Amino acid sequence: MPTPRASVEDSGLRLPGPVGQAPASSGLSGPAGHAPASSGLSHGVLKSLLGAWALAACSAAETAAVEEHLGDCGGCADEARRLREAVGLLHQPESLDLNPALRTRVLKNCLSRRPPRIPVPDWALPYDAETARLDALLQDFGDAEWHAPVRLRWFDDDRPTGRRTTVAGVIAHLLSVDGLVATALGLEDPLPAAPGHGDGVTGPAGRTEAYWRASRFPPTRTVRGPWREQSHNLVRTVSFTGSHAGGLPVAYGDFALPLHDAMLDRAFECWVHAADIAEAVHYPYEPPAPRHLNRMIDLAARLLPVVLAERRRAGLSAPGDRTPHLVPAGAPGRSLRLEIEGAAGGEWLIPLDSPAAVGSADHEVAHVALDGVEFCHLAAGHISPEDAAAGRRGDRQAIRDVLFATASLSRM
Repeated sequence: MPTPRASVEDSGLRLPGPVGQAPASSGLSGPAGHAPASSGLSHGVLKSLLGAWALAACSAAETAAVEEHLGDCGGCADEARRLREAVGLLHQPESLDLNPALRTRVLKNCLSRRPPRIPVPDWALPYDAETARLDALLQDFGDAEWHAPVRLRWFDDDRPTGRRTTVAGVIAHLLSVDGLVATALGLEDPLPAAPGHGDGVTGPAGRTEAYWRASRFPPTRTVRGPWREQSHNLVRTVSFTGSHAGGLPVAYGDFALPLHDAMLDRAFECWVHAADIAEAVHYPYEPPAPRHLNRMIDLAARLLPVVLAERRRAGLSAPGDRTPHLVPAGAPGRSLRLEIEGAAGGEWLIPLDSPAAVGSADHEVAHVALDGVEFCHLAAGHISPEDAAAGRRGDRQAIRDVLFATASLSRM
Protein backbone atom coordinates (compact mmCIF):
# COMPACT_ATOMS: atom_id res chain seq x y z
CA MET A 1 0.00 0.00 0.00
CA PRO A 2 1.61 3.33 -1.00
CA THR A 3 2.35 5.83 1.73
CA PRO A 4 0.17 8.94 1.92
CA ARG A 5 1.06 11.06 -1.02
CA ALA A 6 2.12 14.70 -0.95
CA SER A 7 -0.12 16.98 -2.94
CA VAL A 8 1.19 18.92 -5.88
CA GLU A 9 0.78 22.08 -3.83
CA ASP A 10 3.22 20.68 -1.25
CA SER A 11 5.88 19.89 -3.85
CA GLY A 12 6.95 23.47 -4.38
CA LEU A 13 5.95 23.30 -8.04
CA ARG A 14 3.51 25.52 -9.82
CA LEU A 15 0.16 24.02 -10.66
CA PRO A 16 -0.50 23.49 -14.36
CA GLY A 17 -1.82 26.63 -15.97
CA PRO A 18 -4.74 26.89 -18.35
CA VAL A 19 -4.67 24.80 -21.48
CA GLY A 20 -2.38 26.31 -24.04
CA GLN A 21 -0.41 28.33 -21.50
CA ALA A 22 3.19 27.26 -21.07
CA PRO A 23 4.09 26.46 -17.48
CA ALA A 24 6.56 28.69 -15.77
CA SER A 25 9.99 27.23 -15.33
CA SER A 26 10.59 25.89 -11.88
CA GLY A 27 14.25 25.37 -12.29
CA LEU A 28 13.79 21.72 -11.41
CA SER A 29 14.45 18.83 -13.72
CA GLY A 30 14.01 15.10 -13.43
CA PRO A 31 16.72 12.48 -13.24
CA ALA A 32 19.06 12.06 -16.12
CA GLY A 33 17.23 10.89 -19.20
CA HIS A 34 13.82 12.14 -17.97
CA ALA A 35 12.86 15.53 -19.21
CA PRO A 36 10.11 17.30 -17.31
CA ALA A 37 6.64 16.48 -18.61
CA SER A 38 4.61 19.10 -20.40
CA SER A 39 2.63 19.49 -17.18
CA GLY A 40 5.71 20.91 -15.55
CA LEU A 41 5.91 18.07 -12.98
CA SER A 42 9.22 16.31 -12.56
CA HIS A 43 9.70 12.58 -12.99
CA GLY A 44 10.03 12.10 -9.24
CA VAL A 45 6.73 13.83 -8.51
CA LEU A 46 4.92 11.92 -11.24
CA LYS A 47 6.32 8.63 -9.95
CA SER A 48 5.15 9.48 -6.44
CA LEU A 49 1.64 9.95 -7.82
CA LEU A 50 1.41 6.44 -9.31
CA GLY A 51 -0.08 4.90 -6.17
CA ALA A 52 -2.75 7.57 -5.92
CA TRP A 53 -3.43 7.25 -9.65
CA ALA A 54 -3.91 3.48 -9.31
CA LEU A 55 -6.45 4.13 -6.55
CA ALA A 56 -8.19 6.79 -8.67
CA ALA A 57 -7.36 9.35 -5.99
CA CYS A 58 -5.65 11.93 -8.20
CA SER A 59 -7.20 15.19 -9.28
CA ALA A 60 -8.14 15.59 -12.93
CA ALA A 61 -4.97 17.60 -13.63
CA GLU A 62 -2.76 15.06 -11.85
CA THR A 63 -4.42 12.17 -13.67
CA ALA A 64 -3.81 13.81 -17.04
CA ALA A 65 -0.17 14.50 -16.15
CA VAL A 66 0.47 10.94 -14.95
CA GLU A 67 -1.15 9.32 -17.96
CA GLU A 68 0.82 11.55 -20.33
CA HIS A 69 4.01 10.55 -18.52
CA LEU A 70 3.19 6.83 -18.72
CA GLY A 71 3.25 7.06 -22.50
CA ASP A 72 6.88 8.22 -22.37
CA CYS A 73 8.34 6.29 -19.41
CA GLY A 74 8.43 2.49 -19.63
CA GLY A 75 9.57 2.00 -16.03
CA CYS A 76 6.69 4.02 -14.60
CA ALA A 77 4.27 2.30 -16.98
CA ASP A 78 5.32 -1.12 -15.64
CA GLU A 79 4.97 0.03 -12.04
CA ALA A 80 1.58 1.59 -12.78
CA ARG A 81 0.37 -1.71 -14.26
CA ARG A 82 1.50 -3.64 -11.16
CA LEU A 83 -0.19 -1.12 -8.87
CA ARG A 84 -3.45 -1.32 -10.82
CA GLU A 85 -3.39 -5.13 -10.57
CA ALA A 86 -2.82 -4.88 -6.81
CA VAL A 87 -5.72 -2.47 -6.46
CA GLY A 88 -7.90 -4.94 -8.37
CA LEU A 89 -7.24 -7.53 -5.68
CA LEU A 90 -8.57 -5.12 -3.06
CA HIS A 91 -11.95 -4.83 -4.78
CA GLN A 92 -13.40 -8.32 -5.02
CA PRO A 93 -16.67 -8.52 -6.96
CA GLU A 94 -18.16 -10.64 -4.16
CA SER A 95 -18.72 -9.36 -0.65
CA LEU A 96 -16.21 -10.54 1.92
CA ASP A 97 -18.91 -10.52 4.61
CA LEU A 98 -19.74 -13.92 6.03
CA ASN A 99 -22.97 -15.54 5.00
CA PRO A 100 -25.48 -14.32 7.63
CA ALA A 101 -26.71 -17.89 8.11
CA LEU A 102 -23.21 -19.30 8.66
CA ARG A 103 -23.21 -18.78 12.42
CA THR A 104 -26.58 -20.52 12.70
CA ARG A 105 -25.36 -23.52 10.70
CA VAL A 106 -22.13 -23.81 12.67
CA LEU A 107 -23.96 -23.58 15.98
CA LYS A 108 -26.52 -26.15 14.86
CA ASN A 109 -23.71 -28.53 13.90
CA CYS A 110 -21.95 -28.00 17.22
CA LEU A 111 -25.12 -28.58 19.21
CA SER A 112 -25.72 -31.83 17.37
CA ARG A 113 -22.19 -33.13 18.01
CA ARG A 114 -21.01 -31.86 21.38
CA PRO A 115 -21.08 -34.41 24.22
CA PRO A 116 -22.28 -32.58 27.35
CA ARG A 117 -20.26 -33.16 30.50
CA ILE A 118 -23.48 -33.57 32.46
CA PRO A 119 -26.14 -35.34 30.38
CA VAL A 120 -29.08 -33.05 29.66
CA PRO A 121 -32.48 -34.78 29.79
CA ASP A 122 -33.95 -35.33 26.34
CA TRP A 123 -36.91 -33.09 27.14
CA ALA A 124 -34.57 -30.19 28.00
CA LEU A 125 -32.42 -30.46 24.86
CA PRO A 126 -34.72 -28.28 22.69
CA TYR A 127 -34.59 -25.48 25.28
CA ASP A 128 -30.81 -25.77 25.53
CA ALA A 129 -30.48 -25.57 21.75
CA GLU A 130 -32.95 -22.72 21.19
CA THR A 131 -31.54 -20.49 23.92
CA ALA A 132 -28.04 -21.07 22.53
CA ARG A 133 -29.22 -20.13 19.04
CA LEU A 134 -30.91 -16.97 20.28
CA ASP A 135 -27.84 -16.01 22.31
CA ALA A 136 -25.71 -16.38 19.17
CA LEU A 137 -28.12 -14.13 17.27
CA LEU A 138 -27.84 -11.44 19.95
CA GLN A 139 -24.05 -11.66 20.16
CA ASP A 140 -23.16 -8.80 17.82
CA PHE A 141 -26.22 -6.58 18.22
CA GLY A 142 -25.54 -2.89 18.64
CA ASP A 143 -27.81 -0.32 20.27
CA ALA A 144 -29.81 0.14 17.08
CA GLU A 145 -30.68 -3.56 16.93
CA TRP A 146 -31.54 -3.78 20.64
CA HIS A 147 -34.04 -0.95 20.24
CA ALA A 148 -35.50 -2.20 16.95
CA PRO A 149 -39.32 -2.42 17.15
CA VAL A 150 -40.87 -5.88 17.48
CA ARG A 151 -44.55 -6.78 17.57
CA LEU A 152 -45.54 -9.75 19.71
CA ARG A 153 -48.52 -11.51 18.12
CA TRP A 154 -51.05 -14.02 19.40
CA PHE A 155 -54.77 -14.90 19.25
CA ASP A 156 -57.30 -13.98 21.92
CA ASP A 157 -60.93 -15.16 21.63
CA ASP A 158 -60.42 -16.02 17.96
CA ARG A 159 -59.11 -12.54 17.20
CA PRO A 160 -55.51 -11.63 16.39
CA THR A 161 -53.95 -9.27 18.87
CA GLY A 162 -50.48 -8.02 19.68
CA ARG A 163 -48.19 -5.86 21.75
CA ARG A 164 -45.43 -3.57 20.54
CA THR A 165 -42.04 -3.69 22.20
CA THR A 166 -38.36 -3.80 21.25
CA VAL A 167 -35.75 -6.53 20.87
CA ALA A 168 -34.68 -5.86 24.45
CA GLY A 169 -38.33 -5.99 25.52
CA VAL A 170 -38.70 -9.44 23.94
CA ILE A 171 -35.71 -10.75 25.90
CA ALA A 172 -37.23 -9.26 29.07
CA HIS A 173 -40.45 -11.13 28.22
CA LEU A 174 -38.58 -14.43 27.83
CA LEU A 175 -36.69 -13.77 31.07
CA SER A 176 -39.94 -13.11 32.94
CA VAL A 177 -41.84 -16.15 31.68
CA ASP A 178 -38.86 -18.50 31.97
CA GLY A 179 -38.93 -17.38 35.59
CA LEU A 180 -41.99 -19.61 36.06
CA VAL A 181 -39.75 -22.62 35.50
CA ALA A 182 -36.98 -21.09 37.59
CA THR A 183 -39.21 -20.61 40.63
CA ALA A 184 -40.62 -24.14 40.26
CA LEU A 185 -37.03 -25.42 40.48
CA GLY A 186 -36.27 -23.25 43.51
CA LEU A 187 -34.15 -20.75 41.60
CA GLU A 188 -34.31 -16.98 41.96
CA ASP A 189 -37.33 -15.23 40.50
CA PRO A 190 -36.23 -12.59 37.96
CA LEU A 191 -39.20 -10.36 38.83
CA PRO A 192 -38.23 -7.45 41.09
CA ALA A 193 -39.09 -7.96 44.73
CA ALA A 194 -40.61 -4.50 45.14
CA PRO A 195 -44.23 -4.58 46.40
CA GLY A 196 -46.76 -4.64 43.60
CA HIS A 197 -44.25 -5.68 40.97
CA GLY A 198 -44.25 -9.45 41.28
CA ASP A 199 -46.59 -10.21 44.17
CA GLY A 200 -49.36 -12.55 43.10
CA VAL A 201 -48.43 -12.34 39.41
CA THR A 202 -48.24 -15.85 37.99
CA GLY A 203 -49.38 -15.78 34.36
CA PRO A 204 -46.98 -15.16 31.46
CA ALA A 205 -48.57 -11.87 30.34
CA GLY A 206 -48.91 -10.56 33.89
CA ARG A 207 -45.29 -11.35 34.71
CA THR A 208 -44.05 -9.63 31.57
CA GLU A 209 -46.10 -6.50 32.20
CA ALA A 210 -44.89 -6.47 35.82
CA TYR A 211 -41.27 -6.69 34.70
CA TRP A 212 -41.72 -3.91 32.16
CA ARG A 213 -43.44 -1.69 34.74
CA ALA A 214 -40.71 -2.30 37.31
CA SER A 215 -38.00 -1.20 34.89
CA ARG A 216 -37.11 2.43 35.44
CA PHE A 217 -36.39 2.75 31.74
CA PRO A 218 -37.38 0.57 28.77
CA PRO A 219 -35.29 -2.64 28.66
CA THR A 220 -31.85 -2.29 27.09
CA ARG A 221 -29.10 -4.65 26.02
CA THR A 222 -28.25 -5.23 29.70
CA VAL A 223 -31.21 -7.62 29.93
CA ARG A 224 -29.25 -10.17 27.93
CA GLY A 225 -27.00 -10.98 30.89
CA PRO A 226 -29.76 -12.01 33.34
CA TRP A 227 -31.64 -13.91 30.62
CA ARG A 228 -28.51 -15.76 29.56
CA GLU A 229 -27.56 -16.61 33.14
CA GLN A 230 -31.07 -17.84 33.93
CA SER A 231 -31.22 -20.07 30.84
CA HIS A 232 -27.87 -21.62 31.78
CA ASN A 233 -29.06 -22.17 35.35
CA LEU A 234 -32.25 -23.85 34.16
CA VAL A 235 -30.38 -26.31 31.95
CA ARG A 236 -27.77 -26.95 34.62
CA THR A 237 -30.38 -27.52 37.33
CA VAL A 238 -32.54 -29.96 35.36
CA SER A 239 -29.37 -31.78 34.32
CA PHE A 240 -28.31 -32.26 37.94
CA THR A 241 -31.78 -33.25 39.10
CA GLY A 242 -32.08 -35.80 36.29
CA SER A 243 -34.99 -37.09 34.25
CA HIS A 244 -37.06 -37.98 37.32
CA ALA A 245 -37.76 -34.25 37.87
CA GLY A 246 -39.72 -34.06 34.61
CA GLY A 247 -43.04 -34.47 36.41
CA LEU A 248 -42.55 -31.43 38.65
CA PRO A 249 -45.55 -29.10 38.13
CA VAL A 250 -44.88 -25.63 36.74
CA ALA A 251 -47.73 -23.19 37.37
CA TYR A 252 -48.68 -20.84 34.54
CA GLY A 253 -51.42 -19.05 36.45
CA ASP A 254 -54.68 -20.62 35.32
CA PHE A 255 -53.07 -23.91 34.28
CA ALA A 256 -49.97 -25.97 34.97
CA LEU A 257 -47.60 -28.11 32.94
CA PRO A 258 -45.21 -30.81 34.07
CA LEU A 259 -41.60 -29.67 33.91
CA HIS A 260 -40.77 -31.73 30.82
CA ASP A 261 -43.61 -30.05 28.92
CA ALA A 262 -42.84 -26.62 30.36
CA MET A 263 -39.28 -26.85 29.04
CA LEU A 264 -40.65 -27.73 25.59
CA ASP A 265 -43.07 -24.81 25.83
CA ARG A 266 -40.22 -22.45 26.70
CA ALA A 267 -38.11 -23.82 23.82
CA PHE A 268 -41.01 -23.22 21.44
CA GLU A 269 -41.52 -19.64 22.60
CA CYS A 270 -37.78 -18.96 22.49
CA TRP A 271 -37.68 -20.02 18.84
CA VAL A 272 -40.83 -18.06 17.94
CA HIS A 273 -39.57 -14.84 19.50
CA ALA A 274 -36.04 -15.34 18.17
CA ALA A 275 -37.61 -15.46 14.71
CA ASP A 276 -39.55 -12.27 15.57
CA ILE A 277 -36.28 -10.59 16.52
CA ALA A 278 -34.50 -11.83 13.41
CA GLU A 279 -37.32 -10.50 11.24
CA ALA A 280 -37.10 -7.11 12.97
CA VAL A 281 -33.38 -6.79 12.18
CA HIS A 282 -33.64 -8.42 8.73
CA TYR A 283 -31.61 -11.49 9.65
CA PRO A 284 -32.24 -15.07 8.48
CA TYR A 285 -33.31 -17.57 11.13
CA GLU A 286 -33.86 -21.28 10.66
CA PRO A 287 -36.50 -23.46 12.36
CA PRO A 288 -35.38 -25.81 15.14
CA ALA A 289 -33.79 -29.16 14.39
CA PRO A 290 -36.46 -31.60 13.12
CA ARG A 291 -36.27 -33.85 16.20
CA HIS A 292 -36.82 -30.82 18.44
CA LEU A 293 -39.57 -29.39 16.25
CA ASN A 294 -41.35 -32.75 16.36
CA ARG A 295 -41.38 -32.63 20.17
CA MET A 296 -42.88 -29.13 20.10
CA ILE A 297 -45.58 -30.25 17.67
CA ASP A 298 -46.30 -33.27 19.85
CA LEU A 299 -46.82 -31.01 22.87
CA ALA A 300 -49.29 -28.85 20.93
CA ALA A 301 -51.16 -31.93 19.69
CA ARG A 302 -51.45 -33.28 23.25
CA LEU A 303 -52.82 -29.96 24.49
CA LEU A 304 -55.47 -29.64 21.77
CA PRO A 305 -58.16 -31.85 23.43
CA VAL A 306 -58.03 -29.69 26.58
CA VAL A 307 -58.22 -26.48 24.55
CA LEU A 308 -61.15 -27.87 22.54
CA ALA A 309 -63.02 -28.58 25.78
CA GLU A 310 -62.30 -25.07 27.11
CA ARG A 311 -63.52 -23.50 23.88
CA ARG A 312 -66.64 -25.66 24.01
CA ARG A 313 -67.39 -24.43 27.53
CA ALA A 314 -66.87 -20.86 26.33
CA GLY A 315 -69.27 -21.38 23.43
CA LEU A 316 -66.52 -21.10 20.83
CA SER A 317 -66.57 -24.72 19.69
CA ALA A 318 -69.56 -26.92 18.91
CA PRO A 319 -69.72 -30.53 20.19
CA GLY A 320 -70.97 -31.79 16.82
CA ASP A 321 -74.33 -32.91 15.47
CA ARG A 322 -73.57 -36.59 15.90
CA THR A 323 -72.62 -36.34 19.56
CA PRO A 324 -75.42 -35.13 21.80
CA HIS A 325 -73.40 -36.09 24.89
CA LEU A 326 -69.70 -35.95 25.58
CA VAL A 327 -67.80 -39.22 25.39
CA PRO A 328 -66.94 -40.84 28.76
CA ALA A 329 -63.33 -40.83 29.88
CA GLY A 330 -61.26 -43.57 28.29
CA ALA A 331 -63.79 -44.32 25.57
CA PRO A 332 -63.04 -43.82 21.88
CA GLY A 333 -64.78 -40.86 20.32
CA ARG A 334 -64.85 -38.76 17.21
CA SER A 335 -61.31 -38.01 16.13
CA LEU A 336 -59.46 -35.79 13.71
CA ARG A 337 -56.29 -37.06 12.09
CA LEU A 338 -53.63 -34.36 12.23
CA GLU A 339 -50.94 -35.07 9.65
CA ILE A 340 -47.77 -33.00 9.91
CA GLU A 341 -45.61 -33.02 6.82
CA GLY A 342 -41.88 -32.45 6.51
CA ALA A 343 -38.82 -33.66 8.39
CA ALA A 344 -40.50 -33.05 11.76
CA GLY A 345 -43.69 -34.76 10.67
CA GLY A 346 -45.94 -37.43 12.06
CA GLU A 347 -49.61 -38.20 12.66
CA TRP A 348 -51.79 -37.61 15.71
CA LEU A 349 -55.40 -38.63 16.34
CA ILE A 350 -57.04 -35.73 18.18
CA PRO A 351 -60.11 -36.67 20.27
CA LEU A 352 -62.79 -34.07 19.62
CA ASP A 353 -65.45 -34.75 22.24
CA SER A 354 -63.59 -35.01 25.56
CA PRO A 355 -60.04 -34.44 26.82
CA ALA A 356 -60.16 -37.88 28.43
CA ALA A 357 -61.45 -39.64 25.31
CA VAL A 358 -59.17 -41.83 23.23
CA GLY A 359 -58.36 -40.90 19.66
CA SER A 360 -59.56 -43.63 17.36
CA ALA A 361 -58.96 -44.30 13.68
CA ASP A 362 -62.31 -46.12 13.61
CA HIS A 363 -64.02 -42.90 14.66
CA GLU A 364 -62.08 -40.57 12.37
CA VAL A 365 -64.34 -37.83 10.99
CA ALA A 366 -61.79 -35.43 9.50
CA HIS A 367 -58.23 -35.21 8.26
CA VAL A 368 -56.00 -32.13 8.23
CA ALA A 369 -52.51 -32.00 6.70
CA LEU A 370 -50.09 -29.16 7.50
CA ASP A 371 -46.41 -28.45 7.11
CA GLY A 372 -44.62 -28.63 10.46
CA VAL A 373 -43.41 -25.03 10.48
CA GLU A 374 -46.81 -23.81 9.25
CA PHE A 375 -48.51 -25.65 12.12
CA CYS A 376 -46.13 -24.03 14.60
CA HIS A 377 -46.79 -20.58 13.14
CA LEU A 378 -50.49 -21.25 13.63
CA ALA A 379 -49.90 -22.39 17.22
CA ALA A 380 -47.83 -19.24 17.81
CA GLY A 381 -50.63 -16.98 16.56
CA HIS A 382 -48.55 -15.73 13.64
CA ILE A 383 -51.04 -16.84 11.01
CA SER A 384 -54.81 -17.09 11.21
CA PRO A 385 -56.71 -20.38 10.96
CA GLU A 386 -58.32 -19.16 7.75
CA ASP A 387 -54.92 -18.51 6.18
CA ALA A 388 -53.27 -21.76 7.24
CA ALA A 389 -52.22 -23.73 4.17
CA ALA A 390 -53.91 -26.93 5.22
CA GLY A 391 -55.15 -29.91 3.26
CA ARG A 392 -58.62 -30.63 4.61
CA ARG A 393 -61.02 -33.54 4.27
CA GLY A 394 -64.10 -34.50 6.23
CA ASP A 395 -66.19 -32.75 8.89
CA ARG A 396 -65.75 -29.02 8.26
CA GLN A 397 -66.84 -28.00 11.74
CA ALA A 398 -64.35 -30.39 13.33
CA ILE A 399 -61.58 -29.04 11.11
CA ARG A 400 -62.48 -25.46 11.97
CA ASP A 401 -62.57 -26.25 15.68
CA VAL A 402 -59.12 -27.83 15.64
CA LEU A 403 -57.52 -25.06 13.60
CA PHE A 404 -58.96 -22.36 15.86
CA ALA A 405 -58.00 -24.37 18.95
CA THR A 406 -54.44 -24.52 17.63
CA ALA A 407 -54.37 -20.73 17.28
CA SER A 408 -55.78 -20.49 20.82
CA LEU A 409 -52.61 -22.13 22.12
CA SER A 410 -50.82 -18.85 21.43
CA ARG A 411 -50.34 -16.24 24.12
CA MET A 412 -48.18 -13.26 24.88
